[in-house]
Amino acid sequence: MAPHRDTVLLLTHSADHYTVDRVEEEVSRRGAHPLRVDTDDFPSKLALTSRVDDGGSEVLLGELVGTRIHSVWMRRMGTPQLDDTLESAWREGCLRESQAALEGFLDGLEAAGCRFINPMGAERTAQNKLHQLRLARMLGLEVPRTLVTNDAARVRSFFTQVRGRMVAKMQMPLTQSMGGGQPFVYTAAIGPEHLDALEELRHSPMVFQERIDKARELRVAVVGGRCFVGAIDASRSRRGQVDWRRAEPSECHWEPGVLPTPVAARLEQLIATLGLVYGAVDLIVTPEGRYVFLEVNPGGEWGMLEHDLGLPIAAALADALVAGSAPLHFPLQESP
Repeated sequence: MAPHRDTVLLLTHSADHYTVDRVEEEVSRRGAHPLRVDTDDFPSKLALTSRVDDGGSEVLLGELVGTRIHSVWMRRMGTPQLDDTLESAWREGCLRESQAALEGFLDGLEAAGCRFINPMGAERTAQNKLHQLRLARMLGLEVPRTLVTNDAARVRSFFTQVRGRMVAKMQMPLTQSMGGGQPFVYTAAIGPEHLDALEELRHSPMVFQERIDKARELRVAVVGGRCFVGAIDASRSRRGQVDWRRAEPSECHWEPGVLPTPVAARLEQLIATLGLVYGAVDLIVTPEGRYVFLEVNPGGEWGMLEHDLGLPIAAALADALVAGSAPLHFPLQESP
């Protein structure tokens, strides 16, 4: 890291704590200067400036010049907070302008050579869940049968194909946080009683998947080509059997997990091929020992794996932020 470019931006929001605090500590230990930025403070409390003219371009965070920033961790992007006295007729326009200015500022940092975790273009592409599934399948990972549609008749036909074992979920989360006060839609089982109540699909398509039998579920934090694995068994939870996030803390807990070497290699290749430095992968381990890929979340949660299991994920992220080496890219080859 060049001595004049020693700042690492940690972009999050004001309600975020444990994970960003851990990464801040690890970045400091490596001799860099972490700077936490609560993006929901923009524009009311935080000043951002972008300049483009004949002399070139420049971005500033307050008085900090963009050329002093070495890397950026896009942990969480909060919604810009507007002044309560702002007239409602202007709020939507001001919100759009604030979001556009923030995106332009970040684009200026990326153009100036700052390393991003994750690169913004790669993260946008990786949010495409169908793209993930197609790529995972090409790389040799097992994926569940999946249907994305707003056609109720096709949902009913798919329900028959999977013999009534079906779940529904969203392609994009309404929020990344399970406790942030915003709506959070969990994966839900679909039964025959739901098939006559699919009219709401006309408002929005949904993801329907074959329900996979579980021995346990895995959350795999992949950072710079390393896999950190946690396992959880929510089968005895009344509410968490379909989605472990709905289980009560007393019903299940995180345990160290293990991946077969070929599965770990394919996950690392998936993350690299998507152009990501970090991704949180969800897998199901079946009672027969098959590993079934569900999805990768470029901004998925990992704090519980470090807090409960002591996995050094914050240290791995700090290494990537401070070193600034480009992510590996593997040639895409379809698995036989």
